[in-house]
Amino acid sequence: MTSDLAAEAVHPDLSFTLSEAGTGRPVLILHGGGGPATVAGLARSIARTAHALTPVHPGWDGTQRPEWLTSVGDLASAYLGLLRDRGLHDVLVVGSSLGGWIAAETAARDTGGVVTALVLVDAVGVHVEAEPITDFAALDAREAADHSWHDPDRHYVDPAGLPVEELARRKANMATMHALAGDPYMHDPTLLHRLGGVRVPALLIWGESDRIVTPAYGAAYAAAFADGTFEVVPQAGHLPQIEQPEATLALIEAHLRRTTTAPCGEWRG
Repeated sequence: MTSDLAAEAVHPDLSFTLSEAGTGRPVLILHGGGGPATVAGLARSIARTAHALTPVHPGWDGTQRPEWLTSVGDLASAYLGLLRDRGLHDVLVVGSSLGGWIAAETAARDTGGVVTALVLVDAVGVHVEAEPITDFAALDAREAADHSWHDPDRHYVDPAGLPVEELARRKANMATMHALAGDPYMHDPTLLHRLGGVRVPALLIWGESDRIVTPAYGAAYAAAFADGTFEVVPQAGHLPQIEQPEATLALIEAHLRRTTTAPCGEWRG
């Protein structure tokens, strides 16, 4: 089920395009710069055992982004408002790439205990000395594939063969990502320090071959959280949920079971 939901408590001109499926514990699934398609398969799998909520970030895939929404922090606050407006609690937030940064920021801003667990998958958002985040916009399509995938030959798509509409969608998505996370590039210098105040269990999942944000970023995130666990997925790059979906899902489902606090039937939403 897909719907447009207003987030009136956050701002009157903000709405989310939100897909929902499944029942049980709420799991908010946040996509990265590649758009909602990058987490669609993961969301379908999670919906077999939980209530999966998968929004499209404002400005992606033709959705509207209000002029005031100019940072990852703004978006994190908006998602907290959405969860509170829905009366949801005991929420597991799963974020991939940019979505992982949003998830971490959401937890850092949550003063009401709405978020009770996190999964960050190859997240940007922090800075590791001597291993800068790769400037994705500076790469051509072949270089982007080489940096993103364990098996780039399998996943590379020549942009010359893509429809004009798809190329336009990708360009618009990149422009929105740059508007939210372009300065400083794809990180917040204060985030690692603030994550020490996040007490909920955080699982950091990383593809071993990621050259956008190397596994050193996963280790840095795990060390920053009060309760962080770092897991590396073999034969996977920046999107292990696509290259190694079974291994990635198994880690997430184990974390979901391990961190569930509400008895079945007691979730609201």
